[in-house]
Amino acid sequence: MSNDATQPIRRTCVVGAGTIGSLFAGHFGSVATSTVLTRRAEHADRLNAEGLRVSGKSDIHSDIVASTDPAELGEVDLVVIATKATAVEASARALQGHFPGATVMTVQNGLGCEDVVARYGAWPVISSVTFMSGRRHGDSHVEYELDTATWLGPWAGGSATFERAQAVERLITASGLKAKAFVDLLPAQWSKLIFNAVINTVAALSDLPHVSAFARRELPTDLGCLVEAAMDEGRRVAAAAGVELFEDPWEMNVEATSHGQTGNEAYAHAPSMLEDVRARRATEVDWITGAIVREAQRRGVPAPINETLYRLVKARELSWAR
Repeated sequence: MSNDATQPIRRTCVVGAGTIGSLFAGHFGSVATSTVLTRRAEHADRLNAEGLRVSGKSDIHSDIVASTDPAELGEVDLVVIATKATAVEASARALQGHFPGATVMTVQNGLGCEDVVARYGAWPVISSVTFMSGRRHGDSHVEYELDTATWLGPWAGGSATFERAQAVERLITASGLKAKAFVDLLPAQWSKLIFNAVINTVAALSDLPHVSAFARRELPTDLGCLVEAAMDEGRRVAAAAGVELFEDPWEMNVEATSHGQTGNEAYAHAPSMLEDVRARRATEVDWITGAIVREAQRRGVPAPINETLYRLVKARELSWAR
């Protein structure tokens, strides 16, 4: 992107073509030149040969320029790092010295990925959190299932402006996805952080997808009682940090389990941490629940439920790392 933040974005690069990255890349290809930086050469070859198909709530087939080497992708206006938080450092390191005129947008759960990116380049950084989801059906096909918005705004620790965030918002919405730009994203980030910190860990530990049991609290034994208590701790930590939440995490949970935001019981949306635990992969718990635990300790706010959830997920990781 040029120094004029109002200029349209004509060329994009998505780093990490998992489900979220593929949804961005496939939609971007309908309004801009869409490039993808992949980890596997065979993934890049497949995208170059077949393009990227988006089915479900969109019906798009985009041409893609893909490579494992950023030098082969040419200059771009916008880089979207769509990897898991655990892979952000490797991704930022791979981008070092490339795309000097680009804006970089992080799309991870949790807090702190922007600081990691800033260590490897002087790009203006846009923070974002996304609620959309889907399902990959191979390297060149992704299904768009949950058409909720991406929230974004200029990272306070960098040089990005709100006007630049608005330019990214215009690109995302023009591509057929939903987006909302904020002058200050932190209240929205914390809303999703608290939601994710509880829903992901409880799902990972119970082996339950995000269904109505997470919002049921009629009896003391109902799972919703635990979920609400853990979210209430998160609210107190946010308040101690001076953050006024954009949305209430408990209400987000109720909405998600009641009217199909994460689908009905048959859809049974599996949070990413549950998928990681089932696959015996490293989780993002350090970036999500760990962020709340660390902030609670800094602020002197008790958060025993979040601490317990965090430590139990770390124990699950240890159980398969032996």
